[in-house]
Amino acid sequence: MSSMSAELIQTPRLDLYLIAANDLIQLYESPENFSLPIQAYYKNTYQVLLNNSGPLRWRVPQVKLDATLNKWFVRFIVLRDAKEIIGSISFHGEPDSNGIIEIGLEITGAFQNQGYATEALQGMWNWACTQPGVSTLRYTVSPNNAPSQQIIRKFGFTHAGVQMDEEDGPEDIYEMSAAEFLGLDYSEKDESS
Repeated sequence: MSSMSAELIQTPRLDLYLIAANDLIQLYESPENFSLPIQAYYKNTYQVLLNNSGPLRWRVPQVKLDATLNKWFVRFIVLRDAKEIIGSISFHGEPDSNGIIEIGLEITGAFQNQGYATEALQGMWNWACTQPGVSTLRYTVSPNNAPSQQIIRKFGFTHAGVQMDEEDGPEDIYEMSAAEFLGLDYSEKDESS
């Protein structure tokens, strides 16, 4: 088995651990046999990505075609002080030809509405804005997902349109340039989302 990637994104309360390409494949193909070094140090009480593959069904085929894309993909969201995995976050792929990169995340129910989604997004977007080829951050969300709509409004993203998702139905598209995102000061923002 391969080891966990050493690449780590840290925010004030969270560690965002990139799952190595081979481990990502194993996690998807045989979650019942999944073993990862991070599990020796952090609890996965809520079985994040074990009981529900979430983004793995889309990301694993991409990684199998090109393992170098993995740096954009699935990370465990770990609550540092509690040493607990509380969710996952992943870009949908590398930046497209226009420099647009889209993200998705999930926070376990018990940890929602405590600012962890906002903090994880900010950490990932700060990292992405330093990567070559990224010019625009994109976030898509159902018009009926009030918590996610609140988060994206807090960041100040612009509503750029609507798209039809095959699985989720209509989604609002929000975007912000990487340069604008890096110029924002979130130090005084409310941490309740």
